[in-house]
Amino acid sequence: MQVRELEIPDAYEVTPVLHGDDRGMFLEWYRADVLEQAVGHALDLKQANTSVSVRGALRGIHFATVPPGQAKYVTVTHGAALDIVVDLRVGSPMFGKWRSVLLDDVDRRAVYISEGLGHALVSLTDSATVSYLVSATFAPDREFGIDPGDPEIGLVLPDEAKPTMLSPKDAAAPSLEQARAAGLLPTWADCRAYYDTLNQES
Repeated sequence: MQVRELEIPDAYEVTPVLHGDDRGMFLEWYRADVLEQAVGHALDLKQANTSVSVRGALRGIHFATVPPGQAKYVTVTHGAALDIVVDLRVGSPMFGKWRSVLLDDVDRRAVYISEGLGHALVSLTDSATVSYLVSATFAPDREFGIDPGDPEIGLVLPDEAKPTMLSPKDAAAPSLEQARAAGLLPTWADCRAYYDTLNQES
């Protein structure tokens, strides 16, 4: 298993080793020890989610208040999706920037997204099935969204990832500037302090 930090600090791409034979294929899609070594602390698993999406469905940009935020470990078990990480931490050197990773049932990559980062994904196939391991249970009063069409973020998606379907909640989400002005966004300093606390506990 290889772990590579993205240009967005505290976001990681995980590439497993695929073992194939006449029976099919086997892989370790999550290894707590390998992730902890890369991140500095363990993923305190609190909930596991699965979404199944039609082609072109866009979910996000979602984030949660820090602390405790919600770290995510995301992979695709069927089909393909473009996973997108957006740095929403005010004061971060990459604030407002984004990076994407193709997740599919061929290479079987995963993405780890630390607390305070924004997350979105676009389904590239019908019935794209995405599994999430998360560090906090769903708390609607602490979870927010950013308009994925905000030009300040400037998501550029390939033709096969052009979103055709968006939930009403995501469509009504504020822009990055509106969320910042409303005090909804986490700060780089608060997130770093929280990560340090998690590292000390591990």
